[in-house]
Amino acid sequence: MDESLLSPEQCRAARALLAWPQERLCVKAKVAKRTLQLFELSRRKPYADTLAALRSALEKAGVEFIPENGGGAGVRLAKRKGKR
Repeated sequence: MDESLLSPEQCRAARALLAWPQERLCVKAKVAKRTLQLFELSRRKPYADTLAALRSALEKAGVEFIPENGGGAGVRLAKRKGKR
């Protein structure tokens, strides 16, 4: 598994930024709720395809993932074009 795809902490933080419950992310990413629950609790390491689906759903909703650069990996909302 490519752990740089998405960490449990990034997933939780991204959902919080979007105010998404786990159920919404599961529907958008087509991932079982139990898989997401265990992943966010750091009790399960999903397949890379599952992590990619979660990350893709979050990115489509406007989340940007910040790579590890000595200060730790993170997330933020992307700037919306043409809106203030």
